[in-house]
Amino acid sequence: MYRFLLTPRWWGINVFLVLSIPFCIFMGSWQLGRFEDRVEDHRSAETQAEDARHEAARPLGELLPVDKSTVGKQATVTGRYAEQLLVPDRELDGRRGYYVLTLLRTDSGQALPVVRGWLPGEPDPAKVPAAPGGEVTVTGALHASESPGSGGAGSRSGLPAGQTSAISTAALVNLVPYDLYDAWITLNEGESGMQAAPVSAPENTGLDLKAFQNLGYTAEWFAFVGFVIFMWFRLLRREVELARDAELGLLLPDAEQDGHLEHGERRSPSGV
Repeated sequence: MYRFLLTPRWWGINVFLVLSIPFCIFMGSWQLGRFEDRVEDHRSAETQAEDARHEAARPLGELLPVDKSTVGKQATVTGRYAEQLLVPDRELDGRRGYYVLTLLRTDSGQALPVVRGWLPGEPDPAKVPAAPGGEVTVTGALHASESPGSGGAGSRSGLPAGQTSAISTAALVNLVPYDLYDAWITLNEGESGMQAAPVSAPENTGLDLKAFQNLGYTAEWFAFVGFVIFMWFRLLRREVELARDAELGLLLPDAEQDGHLEHGERRSPSGV
């Protein structure tokens, strides 16, 4: 009855089964590992941010270029405040508001974007406290340039003059007439009654959409293993039933069977 398993057709089906199951298990395990890595990165980023708050501030130049190991570190830099921009659509403690971003020009000629604080509501230049004059030394948490749509960065276009959706060199280079550091900092304490902006985690280290996509792909690969096994048993049962019917003489000869099966007919054992 099971001699059909030795036919070329079933050899192909069985080879596909034997190869596809370990492949799906491997891919599912790999996607699960990617999810676990992102969870670990998220925990490490939180631990790093907490540890960085208690570390002594270091000169900005010692922490550049910014990477995962330096994001959140305390940096100090001296310069003079220049242009000021507002960054809309930033949330703090569940409230919507905006950052007050002021460019700090250093003796090197480059400017560092400094988030002096956060204010609630819609961006309003009239409500923003003026930046301190003269030379100042600021200390705050270091950040890498944002990508549009990452973290809290917006992707809005057509903003009014004096606003930017993302805090990045690419977004600011057309708004100011001088070179910029590829980094920015948030002051540890907001100036003039403003609230301090939160320290953001490095990109690709949080439990974001990509992390849960990995988890979803994990489920899909393991579900495909079950689907492949189910379909194999279904085909096997169908072949066994056909073989049993053939032994009992319930099937017509091939030429007649093709015609009768189109109309749902099957010959009985008596030939009626």
